[in-house]
Amino acid sequence: MSTPNLFTPIKLGNLELANRIVMAPLTRGRADVREIPNALMQEYYTQRASAGLIISEATHISPQGRGWFGAPGIYSEAQIQAWQLITQAVHQKGGKFYLQLWHMGRASHPDFQPNGELPVSASAIAIRGEVSTPSGKKPHVAPRALEIAEIPQIVQDYVVAAKNAIAAGFDGVEIHGANGYLIDQFLRDGSNQRTDDYGGSIENRARFLLEVTGAVVDAIGGDRVALRLSPTNTYNDMSDRDPVATFTYAVEKLNAFGLAYLHILEALPGHPLAAEGTRVSPHLRKIFKGLYMLNGGYDQQTGEAAIANGEADLIAYGVPFIANPDLVERFRLGSALNPPDQSTFYTHGAEGYIDYPTLS
Repeated sequence: MSTPNLFTPIKLGNLELANRIVMAPLTRGRADVREIPNALMQEYYTQRASAGLIISEATHISPQGRGWFGAPGIYSEAQIQAWQLITQAVHQKGGKFYLQLWHMGRASHPDFQPNGELPVSASAIAIRGEVSTPSGKKPHVAPRALEIAEIPQIVQDYVVAAKNAIAAGFDGVEIHGANGYLIDQFLRDGSNQRTDDYGGSIENRARFLLEVTGAVVDAIGGDRVALRLSPTNTYNDMSDRDPVATFTYAVEKLNAFGLAYLHILEALPGHPLAAEGTRVSPHLRKIFKGLYMLNGGYDQQTGEAAIANGEADLIAYGVPFIANPDLVERFRLGSALNPPDQSTFYTHGAEGYIDYPTLS
């Protein structure tokens, strides 16, 4: 299969990417109980260094931001030092590596929180359903709505985490504003019923996103900062009455920051995360002035077509990279892909993590 666009090099911020095949952020749950990365993770990422860019699994920015057992952090010195070993190994293989900054907000649970406190969010609205905790599945709890006076500290937590990521050797950071986590909880009206400066109008609901982005850009430079959004993803009980208007406004404002790229998760029809109604990503593509990345069910052919048609500059692949460490080479040769083993996506050992076969 000839896919020249996927293999065309591209400049991203201060980096030269060898191709436009990006490894999407993938939570895998292999860090230790202190959220410290380990040798297993080093092997996993190094195996996939041929990606034009690797985006790390979502990484907690603070103890308050926690909420997934086995996910890593970037808020302690031990975590920074452990990540350094991984970034060095990836760079030695010629890879480029961004860290994804994560605050889970209401998707967390008191079992993860300091002193068993309630998780925080834009409003005190619980996610329907259950959450996996270290002691098993439990119902989501209603979070505590953040006070305005608390918000600057969380913005600062993002800043410190971004600086820590650079100290750990990452080439940049991707702010996680998608999939129903804290930033998304402020942005979409299904989870934000505030009546103060952070709720109500689109301008107010976008305020937290823009404050975080601006502060991180000020701290490490726009050419090392990216953002992920998911306008129509319903995961974590998310909704918005007018996603075109909400996300169009946000993206127009994001142009001021000179971001390395904007990453949009909006699944293709037929994908489990695909939503009914108007696709938002084409509207955002017209507005955003920087590099544009799409994710959500793309294969080699549809990824190539999206770039060729001007729908995106880069394509992020998730599940294909789980099962195919050498995905880039398989695409290059037109080789068959390994099937993924979903039963090992969120387990804690080597099986289904670093043992998928490669061509060579």
